[in-house]
Amino acid sequence: MSAHSAIRPVVEADLDAFFAYLNEHLQDNGRDGAALFQPMPRGRSRFAPDKEAAFRAALALPLDQPGWRRAWVATGANGIQGHVDLRARPDGGAAHRALLGMGVHRAFRRLGLGRDLVEAALAWAGGQAQLDWVDLEMLSANAPARQLYLRCGFEQSGEIADMFRIDGEQLSYSFMHFRLPR
Repeated sequence: MSAHSAIRPVVEADLDAFFAYLNEHLQDNGRDGAALFQPMPRGRSRFAPDKEAAFRAALALPLDQPGWRRAWVATGANGIQGHVDLRARPDGGAAHRALLGMGVHRAFRRLGLGRDLVEAALAWAGGQAQLDWVDLEMLSANAPARQLYLRCGFEQSGEIADMFRIDGEQLSYSFMHFRLPR
Protein backbone atom coordinates (compact mmCIF):
# COMPACT_ATOMS: atom_id res chain seq x y z
CA MET A 1 0.00 0.00 0.00
CA SER A 2 1.10 3.59 -0.55
CA ALA A 3 3.03 5.02 2.39
CA HIS A 4 0.51 7.76 3.14
CA SER A 5 -2.80 5.92 2.81
CA ALA A 6 -5.01 3.57 4.72
CA ILE A 7 -7.70 1.73 2.77
CA ARG A 8 -10.93 1.06 4.63
CA PRO A 9 -14.60 0.40 3.88
CA VAL A 10 -16.88 3.39 3.42
CA VAL A 11 -19.33 3.72 6.31
CA GLU A 12 -22.42 5.91 6.70
CA ALA A 13 -20.47 8.63 8.53
CA ASP A 14 -18.13 8.97 5.51
CA LEU A 15 -20.78 9.55 2.89
CA ASP A 16 -21.02 13.35 2.85
CA ALA A 17 -17.21 13.69 2.55
CA PHE A 18 -17.17 10.81 0.05
CA PHE A 19 -19.67 12.48 -2.29
CA ALA A 20 -17.82 15.81 -1.99
CA TYR A 21 -14.62 13.96 -2.98
CA LEU A 22 -16.40 12.26 -5.93
CA ASN A 23 -17.65 15.58 -7.26
CA GLU A 24 -14.18 17.09 -7.00
CA HIS A 25 -12.71 14.00 -8.66
CA LEU A 26 -15.20 14.25 -11.53
CA GLN A 27 -14.03 17.82 -12.21
CA ASP A 28 -10.84 16.20 -13.58
CA ASN A 29 -12.80 14.32 -16.25
CA GLY A 30 -11.03 15.36 -19.45
CA ARG A 31 -9.43 18.34 -17.72
CA ASP A 32 -6.51 20.21 -19.32
CA GLY A 33 -6.46 18.00 -22.40
CA ALA A 34 -6.46 14.69 -20.53
CA ALA A 35 -8.67 11.89 -21.82
CA LEU A 36 -12.18 11.58 -20.44
CA PHE A 37 -12.47 8.87 -17.80
CA GLN A 38 -16.25 9.05 -17.43
CA PRO A 39 -18.80 9.13 -20.26
CA MET A 40 -20.05 12.63 -19.43
CA PRO A 41 -19.29 16.08 -20.86
CA ARG A 42 -16.33 17.91 -19.34
CA GLY A 43 -18.37 20.88 -18.15
CA ARG A 44 -21.10 18.77 -16.58
CA SER A 45 -19.07 16.07 -14.81
CA ARG A 46 -20.84 15.64 -11.50
CA PHE A 47 -22.26 12.87 -9.33
CA ALA A 48 -26.01 13.43 -9.73
CA PRO A 49 -28.24 13.57 -6.61
CA ASP A 50 -30.31 10.58 -7.78
CA LYS A 51 -27.13 8.51 -8.17
CA GLU A 52 -26.01 9.60 -4.70
CA ALA A 53 -29.30 8.43 -3.21
CA ALA A 54 -29.07 5.09 -5.04
CA PHE A 55 -25.43 4.66 -3.91
CA ARG A 56 -26.41 5.30 -0.27
CA ALA A 57 -29.24 2.78 -0.43
CA ALA A 58 -27.13 0.14 -2.21
CA LEU A 59 -24.45 0.15 0.52
CA ALA A 60 -27.01 -1.22 2.98
CA LEU A 61 -28.14 -4.12 0.77
CA PRO A 62 -26.83 -7.64 1.41
CA LEU A 63 -24.94 -9.32 -1.42
CA ASP A 64 -27.81 -11.65 -2.20
CA GLN A 65 -30.03 -8.66 -3.05
CA PRO A 66 -30.07 -7.03 -6.50
CA GLY A 67 -28.46 -3.60 -6.53
CA TRP A 68 -25.94 -4.10 -3.69
CA ARG A 69 -22.74 -2.02 -3.57
CA ARG A 70 -19.60 -1.90 -1.43
CA ALA A 71 -17.02 0.89 -1.42
CA TRP A 72 -13.59 1.59 0.06
CA VAL A 73 -11.60 4.79 0.41
CA ALA A 74 -7.90 5.47 0.73
CA THR A 75 -7.46 8.16 3.36
CA GLY A 76 -4.58 10.18 4.67
CA ALA A 77 -3.88 13.45 6.44
CA ASN A 78 -5.52 15.39 3.60
CA GLY A 79 -8.72 13.34 3.54
CA ILE A 80 -9.86 10.96 0.81
CA GLN A 81 -7.12 10.19 -1.70
CA GLY A 82 -8.95 7.61 -3.81
CA HIS A 83 -11.82 5.17 -3.88
CA VAL A 84 -12.92 1.85 -5.32
CA ASP A 85 -16.34 0.26 -5.37
CA LEU A 86 -17.93 -2.99 -6.39
CA ARG A 87 -21.58 -3.31 -7.27
CA ALA A 88 -24.05 -5.87 -8.48
CA ARG A 89 -24.40 -6.24 -12.22
CA PRO A 90 -27.84 -5.07 -13.32
CA ASP A 91 -28.55 -8.31 -15.20
CA GLY A 92 -30.64 -10.83 -13.26
CA GLY A 93 -28.57 -13.88 -14.15
CA ALA A 94 -25.22 -12.25 -13.31
CA ALA A 95 -25.23 -12.43 -9.49
CA HIS A 96 -21.87 -14.26 -9.67
CA ARG A 97 -20.22 -11.12 -11.11
CA ALA A 98 -19.46 -7.66 -9.70
CA LEU A 99 -18.75 -4.41 -11.53
CA LEU A 100 -15.74 -2.34 -10.40
CA GLY A 101 -15.38 1.43 -10.41
CA MET A 102 -12.49 3.45 -9.02
CA GLY A 103 -10.65 6.73 -9.05
CA VAL A 104 -7.66 8.46 -7.48
CA HIS A 105 -7.43 12.14 -6.55
CA ARG A 106 -5.14 14.04 -8.93
CA ALA A 107 -2.54 14.67 -6.19
CA PHE A 108 -2.08 10.93 -5.56
CA ARG A 109 -1.96 9.47 -9.07
CA ARG A 110 1.01 7.42 -10.29
CA LEU A 111 2.02 6.49 -6.73
CA GLY A 112 0.62 2.95 -6.67
CA LEU A 113 -2.58 3.90 -4.89
CA GLY A 114 -4.83 2.80 -7.78
CA ARG A 115 -3.25 -0.66 -7.71
CA ASP A 116 -3.68 -0.84 -3.93
CA LEU A 117 -7.36 0.10 -4.20
CA VAL A 118 -8.07 -2.45 -6.94
CA GLU A 119 -6.22 -5.15 -4.98
CA ALA A 120 -8.25 -4.36 -1.84
CA ALA A 121 -11.52 -4.72 -3.76
CA LEU A 122 -10.37 -7.95 -5.43
CA ALA A 123 -9.29 -9.39 -2.07
CA TRP A 124 -12.71 -8.63 -0.60
CA ALA A 125 -14.50 -10.07 -3.66
CA GLY A 126 -12.36 -13.20 -3.45
CA GLY A 127 -13.72 -13.79 0.05
CA GLN A 128 -17.33 -13.74 -1.15
CA ALA A 129 -18.45 -17.26 -2.08
CA GLN A 130 -21.13 -16.03 -4.48
CA LEU A 131 -18.71 -13.96 -6.59
CA ASP A 132 -16.57 -15.56 -9.31
CA TRP A 133 -15.78 -12.58 -11.55
CA VAL A 134 -15.10 -8.85 -11.34
CA ASP A 135 -15.82 -6.83 -14.47
CA LEU A 136 -15.19 -3.25 -15.44
CA GLU A 137 -16.21 -0.92 -18.21
CA MET A 138 -14.04 2.01 -19.26
CA LEU A 139 -13.57 4.58 -21.97
CA SER A 140 -11.02 3.00 -24.30
CA ALA A 141 -9.03 6.24 -24.61
CA ASN A 142 -8.10 6.09 -20.91
CA ALA A 143 -4.69 4.46 -21.44
CA PRO A 144 -3.42 4.92 -17.84
CA ALA A 145 -6.48 3.08 -16.49
CA ARG A 146 -6.11 0.29 -19.04
CA GLN A 147 -2.47 -0.23 -18.04
CA LEU A 148 -3.39 -0.27 -14.34
CA TYR A 149 -6.09 -2.89 -14.85
CA LEU A 150 -3.84 -5.08 -17.01
CA ARG A 151 -1.13 -4.93 -14.31
CA CYS A 152 -3.77 -6.00 -11.77
CA GLY A 153 -4.58 -9.10 -13.84
CA PHE A 154 -7.67 -7.98 -15.76
CA GLU A 155 -8.09 -9.13 -19.35
CA GLN A 156 -9.89 -7.22 -22.07
CA SER A 157 -13.16 -8.91 -23.03
CA GLY A 158 -14.27 -6.61 -25.81
CA GLU A 159 -14.82 -3.12 -27.09
CA ILE A 160 -17.68 -1.17 -28.64
CA ALA A 161 -16.43 1.37 -31.17
CA ASP A 162 -18.06 4.82 -31.15
CA MET A 163 -20.18 3.97 -28.08
CA PHE A 164 -20.35 7.59 -26.92
CA ARG A 165 -20.22 10.98 -28.60
CA ILE A 166 -19.19 13.55 -26.01
CA ASP A 167 -17.86 17.06 -26.52
CA GLY A 168 -17.47 16.36 -30.24
CA GLU A 169 -15.44 13.16 -29.69
CA GLN A 170 -16.30 9.63 -30.76
CA LEU A 171 -15.40 7.39 -27.83
CA SER A 172 -15.10 3.63 -27.69
CA TYR A 173 -15.95 1.60 -24.60
CA SER A 174 -13.82 -1.32 -23.38
CA PHE A 175 -14.85 -4.24 -21.21
CA MET A 176 -12.43 -6.10 -18.95
CA HIS A 177 -12.78 -9.03 -16.55
CA PHE A 178 -10.91 -10.69 -13.68
CA ARG A 179 -11.53 -14.30 -12.63
CA LEU A 180 -11.40 -14.54 -8.83
CA PRO A 181 -9.08 -17.31 -7.64
CA ARG A 182 -10.68 -20.16 -5.72
